Amino acid sequence: MRLQLGYVPLCDAAPLVAAHELGFARSEGLDLDLTPEPSWATLRDRLALGHLDAAHMLAPLALASRLALSGPPSDLIVPVQLSVNGNAITLSCGLWADMQPVGTGLEAVARAFAKVAEARHRAGQPLTLGTVHPFSCHTYQLRLFAEAGGLDPTILRTVVVPPQYSVETLARGLVDGFCAGAPWNAVAVAAGHGHVAVLGHALAPDAPEKVLAVSERLGGALQPLVRAVARAGRWCADPDNRPELIHRLARRNYLGLDATLLAAAMPGATAAEATDGAHLRFGTTVQEPSLDQARWLVQQMWLSRQISGRGDLEAAVATVYRPDIYRAVAADL
Repeated sequence: MRLQLGYVPLCDAAPLVAAHELGFARSEGLDLDLTPEPSWATLRDRLALGHLDAAHMLAPLALASRLALSGPPSDLIVPVQLSVNGNAITLSCGLWADMQPVGTGLEAVARAFAKVAEARHRAGQPLTLGTVHPFSCHTYQLRLFAEAGGLDPTILRTVVVPPQYSVETLARGLVDGFCAGAPWNAVAVAAGHGHVAVLGHALAPDAPEKVLAVSERLGGALQPLVRAVARAGRWCADPDNRPELIHRLARRNYLGLDATLLAAAMPGATAAEATDGAHLRFGTTVQEPSLDQARWLVQQMWLSRQISGRGDLEAAVATVYRPDIYRAVAADL
C-alpha cells in the first residue's frame, strides 16, 4: 500500500526518513512517499484535506487541528510520539552584544534579554522574534524565556517563520531572534548570524515536540505504519546508527546540509559541538503518546491566551492522543 507522508525539514523528521530509507515501511507492506512541506500551516491543511495520509507534526498543532483551533476540520489522531526537545532560542549577534549577560545560566541570560527588550519597547522599537507556528512549543518557550527574566511577553512582537527560513530571516534583519528546532540554530551559528541564548530543554525539559499525526481514514494501514515508524525511531535512538542517520538526513532531498553541520545538531554531539539538538531524543522512552503531556500542552495554550478555558479541551485530548494504539503495536516490536 502506498502512503503519502509530509514533513518539514528538521532533524526530528528522522524516524520518517529512516522508515522509508532503511526498509522498515517496506517490511510492513508499505511504500512511503515523503513530501517536504514549506510550512507547518501548509502541512496541516494538506493533512486535514486528505492530500496526505500522515505527517511529522508539531504536537500542539496536532491537538489544535483536531480540536478545530487551527485550520480546516480534521480527523487526526496521534498514535506515536516521534521526539522530545531539540529547540533553541537564537538571537542576533547585535542583540546578544547589547545584552552582555553576566553569566551563562538561564536566569542571567533571560534578565539581560528582558532589560534590552524593555528599553526597546520604551523607545517604540519592540523586539521581533520568529516562531515556527502559533501552536508550537517554540511559541511557549519564547513566552517562558520572557517570563524567566521577569518580562511581560506581550511587549514582544512575534511573527511566524517556517524553520527552514529562520536563518535567512535573521540574516536579513527581519527578526531579532527566533526559536526553531535542530538544525537551524546550529546553521545560524555556523553562518555567523546568531548566538544560541538558551536551549528549549532548559525552559521546558522533555517537552513533547513532534508526533506522527495520522488520518483516521487509514484503517488497516494504521498499525503497520505505526509499527514501521516506531521501529525506525528506535533505530534512530541507537548511538551506533548516528553516522548513518546523519548521512541520510544530509542528502539534498531531505535537509540538504553538510553532514558536519548536522553532527552538531543531533543527539550525541560533543559538548564543544552541541547546539540545538543536544537534548533531542527519539526511541522507546518517548514514543508512547502521553495524556499528561497533552494536558501540559493544553495548559500552555491557555497560558499563552490561545484558548479561554481548559476543562473541555483536557477532556477532549483523549480523542487525539491514542496510547492504546501504540501499546498494541509495541507488544509486537
